[in-house]
Order: sequence, then C-alpha cells, then structure tokens
Amino acid sequence: MATNLAQLLGATLDPQHHRKAENALKEESKKPKYSLALLGIVSEPAQPQNIRLSAALAFKNFIRHHYVDEDGNYKLPVEEVNTIKKELVGLMISSPPSIQTQLGEAISLIADSDFWERWDTLTADLVSRLSDTDFKITNGVLEVAHSIFVRWRPLFPSNELNIEILHVVGVFGEPFIQLLQVVDQRIEENKTNAVALKGWLETMSLLIRIFYDLSCQDLPPIIETHLQSMTVILQKYLSYTNPIFDGEEDEATPLENLKSDICDALQLFTTKYDDDFSTYVQPFTEYVWNVLSSLGPEKRYDTLACKALQFLTAVASARRHAEVFNNPQILGTIVEKVVLPNVALRESDVEMFEDEPIEFIRRDLEGSDTDSRRRAATDFLRKLLENFEDLVTQVVSQYIKFYLEKGKQEWKDKDTAVYLFLAIAAKGAVTAAQGVKTVNSHVNVIEFFEQNIAADLMPESTVHPISKVDAIKYLYTFRSQLNKAQWDTAIKPLIQNLGSSNYVVYTYAAIAVERVLYLTDDNGNHIFPRQDIQPYAQGLLEHLFALIEKDKSSAKLQENEFLMRCIMRVLIVIKEGVLSCGVDSVLDHLILITNIIKENPSNPRFYYYHFEAIGALIRFCSGSAQVHLMNKLWAPFQTILMEDVSEFVPYVFQIFALLLELNPASDIPGDFKVLLDSILAPGPWETRGNVPPLSRFISAIIPKVTQAIVAEQKLEPILTIFQRLLGGKKTEQNAFDIIEAVVGAFPGPVLEQYFTSIITLIFTKLQNNQTDSYKTRVTRFYHLVSARGGDAGMGADYFIKHAEAIQKKVFTPFYLTVVLPTTQQFARPVDRKLGVISFTKTICDSEAFADTYAKGWGFTCNSLLDLLKNAPKVAPGLGDEIVNEADVDDIGFGVGFTPLSTCKRGARDDFPDIHEVDKWVSEYIKEANQRHGGKIMNFINTRLGLEAKAALQPLLA
Repeated sequence: MATNLAQLLGATLDPQHHRKAENALKEESKKPKYSLALLGIVSEPAQPQNIRLSAALAFKNFIRHHYVDEDGNYKLPVEEVNTIKKELVGLMISSPPSIQTQLGEAISLIADSDFWERWDTLTADLVSRLSDTDFKITNGVLEVAHSIFVRWRPLFPSNELNIEILHVVGVFGEPFIQLLQVVDQRIEENKTNAVALKGWLETMSLLIRIFYDLSCQDLPPIIETHLQSMTVILQKYLSYTNPIFDGEEDEATPLENLKSDICDALQLFTTKYDDDFSTYVQPFTEYVWNVLSSLGPEKRYDTLACKALQFLTAVASARRHAEVFNNPQILGTIVEKVVLPNVALRESDVEMFEDEPIEFIRRDLEGSDTDSRRRAATDFLRKLLENFEDLVTQVVSQYIKFYLEKGKQEWKDKDTAVYLFLAIAAKGAVTAAQGVKTVNSHVNVIEFFEQNIAADLMPESTVHPISKVDAIKYLYTFRSQLNKAQWDTAIKPLIQNLGSSNYVVYTYAAIAVERVLYLTDDNGNHIFPRQDIQPYAQGLLEHLFALIEKDKSSAKLQENEFLMRCIMRVLIVIKEGVLSCGVDSVLDHLILITNIIKENPSNPRFYYYHFEAIGALIRFCSGSAQVHLMNKLWAPFQTILMEDVSEFVPYVFQIFALLLELNPASDIPGDFKVLLDSILAPGPWETRGNVPPLSRFISAIIPKVTQAIVAEQKLEPILTIFQRLLGGKKTEQNAFDIIEAVVGAFPGPVLEQYFTSIITLIFTKLQNNQTDSYKTRVTRFYHLVSARGGDAGMGADYFIKHAEAIQKKVFTPFYLTVVLPTTQQFARPVDRKLGVISFTKTICDSEAFADTYAKGWGFTCNSLLDLLKNAPKVAPGLGDEIVNEADVDDIGFGVGFTPLSTCKRGARDDFPDIHEVDKWVSEYIKEANQRHGGKIMNFINTRLGLEAKAALQPLLA
C-alpha cells in the first residue's frame, strides 16, 4: 500500500494528473489503516521531501474529515486512534519544519475532540521529552505543545476550557518556568556559536508563545507568582543584540521573531491584565520605542515593526497609559521617528508594486491577511487621534503640508502626504461596505481631493502609477463622503483607469468601481442604479473579461479576484439589462473561464465571485434566455461533475437548482434526470459541503419528475437520504427541505406505505431534540401534510392515522405541546400562511377534529384567529432586494458549504395561488359549511367562546 500511496501522492503534485490522483487517493482513504500508511511515508527519511510533506498534508486533511463525527464519536477503529496518538508526537518532534507545521495542525485537530480527557497523558508525555541540552528536541516538543495550546486563544471562556487550562498548567507550569531560566543560560553560553544561538533563541520564542497561550484566558497563579522575573527576561531580550545577526537583510532572524513574540505577549498583558501589569507598561513602552526607533527599512524587520506598533497602539488605547503621548514635542517625535519611517514607501514596496502586483494589492488593502508597516503605523496614529484629536491633527497636518510641498518634485513624498492624510481623516472603522463613514471634523476630505488628488485621477495625467493608485484609493476610502453629483463627475475617470496598462492601477480601478456600485444611500437605494450604469455596462464587462483572459494559463487567469468581483457586481446591478449587453457573449466568457480554472482551482475567492456572476446571469435573465442558459451551461457543468472537481460541485448544484426553480415548465431537459440517478448514490453525500446544494437540487427536481420517480422506483432512495440527513444535527434542516418537496409533490396514496416510517423518524428525533429550530420544521411539516387535503389525499386525518399507528393517543400531546405553541412563534409570513391554510382545512374538513377532538377543534379555531390578527402577506418570487454576497474573509473555503447569494432561494410557498389569506379563509369556511350541511356553523356556535365568535363574524358575513 505504501509504495502505491507514495506514487499517488507524487502524482497529486503534477498539474497534468493531480485530479485523477486525488480521486484515486479518495478511494485509498476508504481502506483500513490509511492514516497509518500516510504516517509511515512521513516518517521514512528515504522518501523525497515533497512526498513526505504531501503525505503529512493528506494525513491532516484525513484527520479533519474522518477522525470524529459531529457528536465527537470516533469514526476510526479505536486501535488506529491509539496508534496515531502514540506515534504522532514523536514523529512531529523529529520532522523537518515544513512537515512539523502540517503534523502540528493535525495534532491540534485531534486535540479539539480528545484533549484533554481522552488524551490525558499528552501533557506529561510532552514534559518528559523536554531536553535542556538539545534545542532540536525541545523545539519539537514545544511546537507540539503550542499547536495544542494556541487553540485556546480565540475561544470564549467556559468551565470546560478553564478545567483544561488548569490541567495543563498543573503539569506543564513548573517545568515551563524552569525551562525559561535554562534557555536564558544556554543563549548566554552560546552567544558566539551561530547555530546553537539561533536554535536556543527559537526555543525562547516558542516559550514566549506558550506564555501567551497559557495566559490568553486567565492569569494562571504560577505566572502571576513569577511575573516579575518573567518581565526581566522579556526586557532583556527586547534589547538583546548580537553581531552574529548583522548583515542579514531579507528574512527575519530568530532574534526578530523573538522580539515580535515578546511584543505580542506585552500587547495581551496591557489590554487584558492592566491591574497586574500596569506598573510594567511605562518601562516596556520605552523599551519598545527604542526597538522601533532602531529598526531599518529592511524587510527582515517588517513583522517586528508591526508587532511593536501594535503594542504601542494597545498602550494608546488605555487612557491612563496614553497620557504619556499627550504632548506636542513627544507627538512630533513619534510622528518623525516612528510613524513617518513606517508610512514612507520603501524600495521593497516599489519592487513589489512592479514585480508582484497582486501581492502589493492584497497587502495594501484594508483587511488583508498580512500586516504591513503602513497599516500598523496608521492604526497607531488613529488610536492617538481618538484620544487627542486636536493635537494629533495639528501636529500631523504640518507634516502633510511639508510633504505635499516636497511632493511637487518627488512623487514618493506626495505619497507619504496622502497616506498621512488618510490616516488622520478617517475616524472609527473603515468598513468593507461603506469605506469611511465618519471623518475628522478638523479636515475637509473633498477639498483635499479637489486641490491635491483629482488631477492624478485623470487618465491623461502622466504621474507615477503609484500616485494614480493613491488617487483611486482615496476615492475608494472616502466613497461614502461624496454626494451623487460629485460621484457623477468622478465615475467616468475612475472607469477610464481600467484602461491603464499598469496591473495595480487597473485592478484598483476595478476595486473602486465595484465598491461604488455596491454603495447605497440611507434608504438602501444604489447610488448608481441600473439606468446610470447601463450605458457603460457592455464596454465595462468586455474590458474586464479581456483583462482576466490576458493570460489563459489556469493559475494566472484566476489570480485576480478583484476583476471577477467587479464583473459580478456589474451583473448584479444591471439585472435584466445584461440582455442588451450580449448575454451570449458574457456567458461564453464565463464558460471559457470555468473550463480553464476547473483544471486546477487555486483561488477560492476568484471562483466564488465567478459562480456568483453566473448566478446573477441566471437570476436576472428570464423566459427564453433562461432555457438557453440551461442548455449552454449543461456541458461544462456536467464535465465538472464527471471529473468530480470537488471545489466546484456545491456551486454547480446551487446553480442547477436555481435553473430548475426559475423554469416554470413542468418538464425539464432529459439530461437533468440522469443527474438524479448519480446523486441518489451515497458517495456525493459523504462530502459535507455537498449536502445543502444536493438537498436543494433534489427538492427542486422532485416536482418536475414525479412520474419518473414513481415509475423508476426512486422514491425509496430519496427517503433513505432524508433518513440519513435527519440523523445529523447539521443536516436536519436539509432533511426537511427534501421531505417537504416529497409531500408537496406526491399524493397521499403514493406515500401511504412510507408515511408511518417517516413520522416515526421525526417523532423519535423530537423526543431527543427539543430545539426551537427542529420544532419549527416539524410543525411546518405537519401543516404541509394537513393543508394538502382534498385532491392531494392527505390532510390532518391522514397525519393522525399514521401517527396513531405508531402509538395510540400520541397525536394529542404532539398537537397541544408542539404544533399549537410553535405555530404562534412562526416568524416568516410564508410559514404563518401555511399555518392559516392548515388550521382552516382542519376545522372545515377533519373528521377526527369534528368527532374525537372536539376541544382541539376549539383550540385550532382560536389559533387560526390569532394568526389572522395580522394576516400574513407573502411577497411573490425571488424579490428584487440588493444581493449582498458574503464577505469572503468570513468564509471558511473548503471546510464546508459556501452559499451563493445570487442563487439564494426565496422562502418556499406551497400555495402560491392563494394571495389574500383572510379572503380565502372566509370563502373556504362558507363553502365547507354548505358542503357539510351547516355543520361548521354548528361547531362555531357550540365550541367557541363569545370573543372567538365575535372575531369570526367578519369572516362569515
């Protein structure tokens, strides 16, 4: 198995064969002891490094999906679990750093479910492996420890978490304190031995990270006791220097990494433990200040500069500590010595702008993953501004004037001035949706734009490309501050900048255009509605596609998600207007892109926006154009499914479901029936991210192929899927989507043989699951069955008959404790409408309620009247609301399911023909009363109180 596995792992690294190899690996993963075979490859020094790394990555991913189920029960045999735990720690300790990272993440995943109670020997095992003479072994042990403890940092406090940390501190605390002293000695002893010095500095770095981990939730007593001696070590290494590290330029050395970790810990203690730490804040502020002042512009210092600035920002956030900065001289020194050197463009920034433009953009944009010196310096300045607005504005404005003047000769100085202005003009958070909402009242952002920036925006201006980017970024940042008239002037030159030959300029133009099209006023109306943007739309789309398709290799084509996001936004804003932009051409471009990137999907943001764009096209192109879309999309999407491009499958089924839901014809292209066969097999449902879109697709296709489902005996496999999904906490809602589609499409006699089993499953889960969301779905399901009386052959009596077949008299408590109270809590109009129809048909048509449940008849009528007090009104169709796609930074790509907003399904209305429910109720009761020879009026007179009779009167008039 190992040889074959190693070959497959090698093939996954080859772009030509990776998809086939990944599918073969999927099959291998179903075999016994697959995880141990992977660990065997990782531990084999004779294997090439890339194969070992690939095996470690495959092991981590296998653990993520196959270690435990959602209830925390092992999915692997217990012997395999025990072997993994026994081997993993030692293997990680002895592995090279890149492999250590992957195995560390795997240990962290296992720890999520097992630590500490099911793996209570781990902490003691780690302590027993620490060495005070071999830094390689100790660093491996500490890497493992950190990979487990770091999980605590983002968690909310809880009793269980507290107990876990106390367990760790009880075993690890004392050895940790002792090791700090030992490592300090080792660094001293090896100050002239470069290899050993670097190794022990890395050890100290790991210890400081663990110091942070242990303190991230609460201050452990052992750290509180030794805090004073620990601060001595922190101060020592903040100011530590050694000539061994002189002359290194690009990569941060272990010394910079250690200082960065110390700044991280200082930030935690300053913000979280002010009572215990306040006496140390002032001296540490000076130490960090000295570190910052001594840093050169080299890239090796970037992370340290950011972390140091973040610590100073934390100091400035606490008013009593911030007072140290409240002085014009000190503030002037701060701007000169700390802010300006970190805000000014460096040679390395210009090189990145030219050589790695997409990386430059990601770093420069708000919310990028990588902290930049500029961002950290800006955050520090803004925090000072919060506390001392007048003083900071006054001091920084002098520098802005100075650099604007210098900027007439040197564009880099103007860039500094613009950046400083951006830093002090914005107040509060810069939001992704609106940019800067609140500005500093001491500055005029529009005037500054008109006087210093507008000319650079013009396409004919010959300024440096970075100055042009500054102008676009200024508009992008202050987009909420411009009124409609100002935007009408600015939009044309902004769009013209898309024609720039410079990658960063045209990308920033796309970013700004997209955000402006997204922008809405206080009433939720677009600043640029469809009619304003329609004249530009066709040219804009063609140009954006041309920019994306400049290089048609898979990796390059999907590199720039900002261009695709702009295409998506244009399509969302112009809606049906795309029909006059050449919908075929737009679709051809999107299909071409799909066919190229499916070979190797590498940028989740790009393909998320790409499928949102396809969704927008389908959502807004109605009628005949849609059938055309269906035919054109079939071939590329079918290929994705056949090749099992797992990243795209959930998107494909969302789009297919939308096509079916929007296609009014009851018949569907024959190809879709073929799909139904493939998704009724268990395989596709094993991937968690497939469950929501597959459920939706089945729900959408059922009403259109009911006869084929019955004829080809596919109802049972569909109900098997319902049963499987109902069993999982995270999939029970999807189970109800499917069963509602079944009940809505098939008449009662067809479902007769299965219905008792369906209710048994639902009731069994109801006994163990009293959550509001589950009760809501069960109640909605009941109402759907109850409302489908008459020709559909169901109704309340149908439900009662099958419920009582499970257990006599089980219906009464179910109806009284679940259905009636939950119905009154329905929030969605569509659910309340269903409740109205169900209750109306119950009091008019149910024999059980007429005879057996006389009291229940009265309760039902009262519940109906309660719902009618505010008669539900259901809006037809998908609605024309603004489509808000998810913020991609919040999406855990690849972990689960990413919904497409353009494919969002409206609430399911099972009775779209009933528009005015109160009018319908009135007519139905009167007609039923006639049909039953006055029986309903008799029940009203004998079973209802005076208040209910009075409330019913208008309906019966």
